[in-house]
Amino acid sequence: MSQQQSPNPAETYEQFIVPTFFIPWTPVLLRHAMPRSGERTLDLACGTGIVARHVAPLIGREGSIVAVDINPAMLAVARSLPVPDGAAIEWREGNAMTLPLPDGAFDLVLCQQGFQFFTDRPAAARETRRVLAPGGRAALSVWKALEHHPFYAAMFGAMAHRLGVPVATLALAFSLGDAGELQDVLNAAGFQRVEIAAESLTIRFPSLDRFLALSVRGAAAIIPAFAQLDEAVRAALVEAVGSEIKEDLALRRYIEGDAVVIPMSAHVAVAYA
Repeated sequence: MSQQQSPNPAETYEQFIVPTFFIPWTPVLLRHAMPRSGERTLDLACGTGIVARHVAPLIGREGSIVAVDINPAMLAVARSLPVPDGAAIEWREGNAMTLPLPDGAFDLVLCQQGFQFFTDRPAAARETRRVLAPGGRAALSVWKALEHHPFYAAMFGAMAHRLGVPVATLALAFSLGDAGELQDVLNAAGFQRVEIAAESLTIRFPSLDRFLALSVRGAAAIIPAFAQLDEAVRAALVEAVGSEIKEDLALRRYIEGDAVVIPMSAHVAVAYA
């Protein structure tokens, strides 16, 4: 397949993962965060910037946004997208465990489905607390554990078997699914109060085959095992996994015609400095 036909993982993330998952879920995060006019806001692990773009009009021109991600390809896509109304967004490359930001610089820190990917979650939580001003708050969302997502459990199981890796290697997105663990990490970082709520939404994608193919490509943005696959191996993997899922009677309830319809569950935490 040509380079033009096969976009880079960050472009695939913006084209597939953002519309399917994060456009529906961003309002959920912001409902809990309750951004206010004029707030200094950090979008941590911003990816291609969906949260930053949604919060900009809510905090208005009196507010400000710094959007940080460790992946320069994600930031390149973010910078290429239309500028929203409201607060100006500064896109900045940085590591969540050692944020290149001063103490007490923000009133609000937002992190959508990023915390579970941090290699040192306690350090990231401490950094989040450090950059918050007194009385500030952090709002973050993480998927519930894989056991709450049977379609993904089956898909990752089939992929892991064919790749010869543990399911956990592929299921990083669901690796901080225990509310107690999340609470402990935030409490240990020095937050004064932590509130965690469970939320659920159903996502829909019009083509199961396309969903599987794009899931592999999208995973390449964050999962090294996938990033190493060449195009032929990815295509064969998608075909094999798709056949296994279509033959699984227990998973047929998630397939409507050609579409895949999957309930997703997450924890949303709001932690107060």
